Amino acid sequence: MSSENSQLIERAAQLIDLAKAAGADAADAVVVRSRSQSVSVRLGKVEDTEAAESDDFSLRVFIGKRVASVSANPGFDLKQLAERAVAMAKVSPEDPYACLADQNRLATSYPDLDLYDATEVPAAKLAEMALAAEAAALAVKGVTNSGGAGASAGMGGLVLVTSHGFQGEYRGSRFGCSVSVIGGEGTKMERDYDYDSRLYFAELDDAAEIGRRAGERVVKRLNPRQVDTAKGVTVVFDPRVARGFVGHIAGAINGASVARKTSFLRDRMGEQVLKKGLSITDDPLIVRGPASRPFDGEGVKGERLVMIEDGVLKHWFLSTSTARELGLETNGRGARGGTLVSPTSTNLALEPGDIAPEALIRAVGTGFYVTELIGQGVDMITGEYSRGASGYWIENGALSYPVSEVTIASNLKQMFMEVTPASDIDRKHGVAAPTLAIEGMTLAGR
Repeated sequence: MSSENSQLIERAAQLIDLAKAAGADAADAVVVRSRSQSVSVRLGKVEDTEAAESDDFSLRVFIGKRVASVSANPGFDLKQLAERAVAMAKVSPEDPYACLADQNRLATSYPDLDLYDATEVPAAKLAEMALAAEAAALAVKGVTNSGGAGASAGMGGLVLVTSHGFQGEYRGSRFGCSVSVIGGEGTKMERDYDYDSRLYFAELDDAAEIGRRAGERVVKRLNPRQVDTAKGVTVVFDPRVARGFVGHIAGAINGASVARKTSFLRDRMGEQVLKKGLSITDDPLIVRGPASRPFDGEGVKGERLVMIEDGVLKHWFLSTSTARELGLETNGRGARGGTLVSPTSTNLALEPGDIAPEALIRAVGTGFYVTELIGQGVDMITGEYSRGASGYWIENGALSYPVSEVTIASNLKQMFMEVTPASDIDRKHGVAAPTLAIEGMTLAGR
């Protein structure tokens, strides 16, 4: 533990003691630490350089079934903050579900997940990366303009102290590079992008390679066609958009949505909700995992869960209060968002199949390969799904020509039962998915 974090833990512990002295029955204190810098460029010139750092303190206090939370920046008076939180709690309405995590669920030890890279990347190096990515993209024949490029480096950390004995801290780093470019001229312009983001700087894709990929992607999209409206179309989701599809699954099995009755899967626990043979996993303890954490926002150590196993729904994502509302126990998926704790996924993956993506596309024969989705046309209460899309028409088992200005529609309940995953999963993302083929969708075109 760094001396800085030791000081933050000591300060958080003092805040807890003061809250109890002011009349709180229980309390927890969180410090969220953030350091970041970024550089953005366009057309060979640096447009913006930003740097930010903060230590944000949050105190949550409980008096009986009443709860209140307050936040402050460094330099605040500990005693005043604690007294203000307690005063607020005394006049707050009762919340029967708000509480600290059960003491027997707290992490008594936790692993080092190797989430922090101390590499210092100066602003000049970030500018060099962004310029290299943009230059490589512009060098691709057919690319006519730049939407800009950027590079960033940062770290974040969390310190948590509770009144019932938990003290813990961890930190993680993040490095990124991205570029957006335009191809074509006039009314026939297309835009696309590429990026990479990693915990460790040395693992970041080469900036020129990121730029080249962005340039090639946009050129392939030039001169798109429309296609005829059709039903029963097999739609293949590129991994980049497949991650969003898996995100819909995560939203549907989030305990908060279930408690609010805003999930179309709220009554389906123990039932088949995905095609047989498919599984959704969530693992917070992956070493160098993009969304790993040794304990959650309440001090509970998570474990790898098979959320959906062989197509059958096994778990909700649960924090303590959400679990209590549902008559269950937390599974260590509580995340701090300011003063709030909400359930969320960690390293989530729709596990891959055993067919290569090229073979999957060949098997489709005729269909639509989606590389971009537009709009927010997903109703998580009913499962109705309708999104604008662009991509490539699949003809004779191969990608043939670009397609735009179409809409794909179905219901997520049906889509979940008709999905076939390829083998090409990339686990560098917090939500990971391979190429996915989904049968039986409606395509609205010309």
